[in-house]
Amino acid sequence: MGSTVTVLGAGSWGTALAAQIARQGHDTWIWGRDPAQIGAINAKRENPRYLPGVSLPEGLRATTDFAAAVEAASLLLVVMPSHAFTETLQRLAPLRPVGCGVAWATKGFEPGSGRFLHEVASDRLGPDVPLAIVTGPSFAKEVAQGLPTAVTVHSDNAEFAQAVAEVLHSPAFRAYTGTDMLGAELGGAMKNVLAVATGVADGMGLGLNARAGLITRGLNEMLRLGAALGARPETLMGLAGVGDLVLTCTGDLSRNRRLGLALGRGQTLAEAVAAIGQVVESVQTADEVMRQADAHGIELPISRQVQRVLHGEITPVEGLRELLAREQKPEYD
Repeated sequence: MGSTVTVLGAGSWGTALAAQIARQGHDTWIWGRDPAQIGAINAKRENPRYLPGVSLPEGLRATTDFAAAVEAASLLLVVMPSHAFTETLQRLAPLRPVGCGVAWATKGFEPGSGRFLHEVASDRLGPDVPLAIVTGPSFAKEVAQGLPTAVTVHSDNAEFAQAVAEVLHSPAFRAYTGTDMLGAELGGAMKNVLAVATGVADGMGLGLNARAGLITRGLNEMLRLGAALGARPETLMGLAGVGDLVLTCTGDLSRNRRLGLALGRGQTLAEAVAAIGQVVESVQTADEVMRQADAHGIELPISRQVQRVLHGEITPVEGLRELLAREQKPEYD
């Protein structure tokens, strides 16, 4: 693989990954829509909107020219919100250089269809394009600051997964590989729903015992749905599942956890989202998780209550009361 990497998406995570890649000596481009933001990255070595105060490497170049950014790439890394994922693939498909693989660090499902993103990518780009997902416990700010991080790269093509991992890997950014794209994507989506649950509990002041219980039983929900869908349990017990789950449920840099904290403290959904000021995809993700669960007859009590709270059907207090009122049962089904 050549060394020109284009990151599509100049939010916090896209900027952090682009900085990580540029630090490894790769020719790195980042594309974004906002001319002021792109100008600041080039002139000031900073993304003031999403990563204020974090210095970006000199080797990182930013542009608003989508076609030029795509056509220059030997590797494309899509880091867009899930609602913009399909549109981005449609735009890049006719521009993608021959032999250029496509990876993404987007989490969630395709809005409307509920499809996993690897299904969307295969449909939009064709079966011969190498595809991979980059996922795992990783806050953008810490990656941009060069703090130690571990992620995992999953692809049906083991050689492509390895190639993407090598582009990302450094002593402070360990990139592992796997071949379970479905499991990796399921873990990255479900942890956002479960982070809302633990945030609500912490916002209500329910204590550390409650947080640990929700994380553990939430992992159980992830494993049960994963088994029904064909995910490998070791994927969900690794960085893509339990790793991302623990980080997102306990770290206050998590937007989904902060959403839960605000709801638990009595704020409305609109107030909480406005205060966070960035995309929070929990509502749509909760709907898609429960759609998958209902289609396979899998009971997910925590995820169900999160969905109902996010839709305003019940209050956090009512959701907690219903969870606590459930019958005693064996820990393992």
